[in-house]
Amino acid sequence: MGFGDKIKNKAEEASGKGKEALGEATDNEQMQAEGAGDQASAKTKQAGENVKDAAKNITGQ
Repeated sequence: MGFGDKIKNKAEEASGKGKEALGEATDNEQMQAEGAGDQASAKTKQAGENVKDAAKNITGQ
């Protein structure tokens, strides 16, 4: 996983947390759901990239 990808995923996760918190503060359920979805998406991407990294380490590439 490239360093840039890691930063993008963390930024997406942080943005999702902020969106979810803002939705909670303003009682906006749609925004809360979008924020939670953004976080889940970022975490899924991170997990996929971690699998790729592990595979590269095993194969020595």
